[in-house]
Amino acid sequence: MKKRAILFFTAIIAFFVIGFTVIVKQSQLPVADKNNGGLFLPGNFKAVVVVDSLVGRARHIAVNSNGDVYVKLRFPDSTGGNVALRDTNHDGKADIIKKFANYEDKGSYGTGMRIHNGYLYFSSEINVYRTKLNPATLVPDGALELIVHDTNGPHEHDAKPIAFDNKGHMFVAFGAPSNACQVQNRVPGSKGIEGCPLLKEYGGIWRFDEAKQNQQQKDGLRYATGLRSVVAMDWNTADSCLYVVAHGRDDLRLQFPKKFSAWQSAVLPAEEFLKVKQGTDAGWPYYYYDPIKKKKLLNPEYGGDGKKEGNGAKYTQPIMAFQAHWAPNDLMFYTGNQFPKRYKNGAFIAFHGSTNRSPYPQAGFFVCFVPFKNGKPSGSWEIFADGFSGHNTVVSVSDAVYRPMGVAMGPDGSLYVSDTEKGRVWRIFYQGDRTKFTTAQLAKMELRKKLPGFKLPDVMRNNLASGMLTGGAKVYATYCANCHQKNGKGDGNLFPPLSGSEWVTGGKYMEKDLAIRVLLNGLEGPVKVKNVPYNSVMPKHSFLSDTQIAQVLTYIRNNFGNNSSLVTASEVKKIRAELGVK
Repeated sequence: MKKRAILFFTAIIAFFVIGFTVIVKQSQLPVADKNNGGLFLPGNFKAVVVVDSLVGRARHIAVNSNGDVYVKLRFPDSTGGNVALRDTNHDGKADIIKKFANYEDKGSYGTGMRIHNGYLYFSSEINVYRTKLNPATLVPDGALELIVHDTNGPHEHDAKPIAFDNKGHMFVAFGAPSNACQVQNRVPGSKGIEGCPLLKEYGGIWRFDEAKQNQQQKDGLRYATGLRSVVAMDWNTADSCLYVVAHGRDDLRLQFPKKFSAWQSAVLPAEEFLKVKQGTDAGWPYYYYDPIKKKKLLNPEYGGDGKKEGNGAKYTQPIMAFQAHWAPNDLMFYTGNQFPKRYKNGAFIAFHGSTNRSPYPQAGFFVCFVPFKNGKPSGSWEIFADGFSGHNTVVSVSDAVYRPMGVAMGPDGSLYVSDTEKGRVWRIFYQGDRTKFTTAQLAKMELRKKLPGFKLPDVMRNNLASGMLTGGAKVYATYCANCHQKNGKGDGNLFPPLSGSEWVTGGKYMEKDLAIRVLLNGLEGPVKVKNVPYNSVMPKHSFLSDTQIAQVLTYIRNNFGNNSSLVTASEVKKIRAELGVK
């Protein structure tokens, strides 16, 4: 009897202790913004805007054990490439904001920021750095250590996401400067190179010593291959394994218009969620994953036609496939306890949003959650946070008000999300009794999957250009809009704007001859447009007739806020002959 009484009172005490702990933790949470900072969230999840309009905007983020937030800037300047945020009065808002780390290379595509073993690690396009953190000082006062240097110059897909296995190893992804290892990158009809030589140094993940300085790629171990572009990567401590959500290839229709329709190019291929082990080969550049047929198919550069399977089944298959071009740019396995139990060890993925689904609506622009159990998804993907874009239908990527980029967990289990367009950071937390959370609270979020940014577009009904295009507008929609967008404003990252561009109508490039030469010869970065750096590939469009080039340049020079003289077919013919371009 005494034993039962002791057990009873022990249970009562435990109940009150746990309850008191929950109350204390809830009381420490900030007051949520009235509209959750513009976000749609499930159930009792709330949000507060930590900081708005950071100069230099934002890419990846990390949160220290004392709650300090560190942000990798999208556009660094001479005062620093990172910014540190501190909330001193615990209202959820940063009241101290300081830039730091003026490192040499500051391209806008560099990314990656993690806190590991008391160090802040971050990357640029060609370097991975770390600096020792000191909770007493907001700005790290440790020396800036160069851990890995990429001896190859900056190029497209040159993000450097980082992850750690807690055994002294650091993983770094090296993106491939190509769409599908073609003889001529992004040139329509160009064939892929057999035995792709790029795979020796690109298109994979390398493993390094996390503490050794001045390592180069040759000092690391090629851990996995066949991954064209990886920005979202994390180590899952629940099963001690590396995971990535990889970007699929682009431009199926642009490169092979006789084999793929505009609709196929918009919905293919999948963004692949992959479990990565040593020796993993995901199949790039030879194969892509079709999310509708649910199998890997042969890329057209290697003889594929949207139907041929080849040897696709022998390559690593995704554990989950997402819609095409959603741009997965961060991945984080949730290990906190503040959220309801179902979120424990699940995966949060930040989808930056598509740029090349035209003439169909752009899609993505949300934070996704995937429940996990025993090293694999235990349910379908869910919309966790939405509303970033500010529109149900996004025609051009520049229409999106915010685009989620980085996700990180705070010491109390809150989820932090960064935005690349205006430099906003949100903190998302759960308010209420976690034990009473049910899947019914997800119902409204599930309904959002019917919106244009999530559902598979209808071939005819959702074609935004249907019946509207003739002449130069048609050429632009076919060959230019995927990169430069329907509104001519580019994507703000890889592809520059044509609206107000000195390369098109003004500035020091006054002559329209320049625009003709770029279309005929192509252009490979780095370049500056409107004083913003870009580093991508503009393919040759010499396959277009003189009349088509004249039409599309006239269209560009008299749309998107531009007002310039027309271009004639004879002018194009003259420069084509001068350049010796056929």
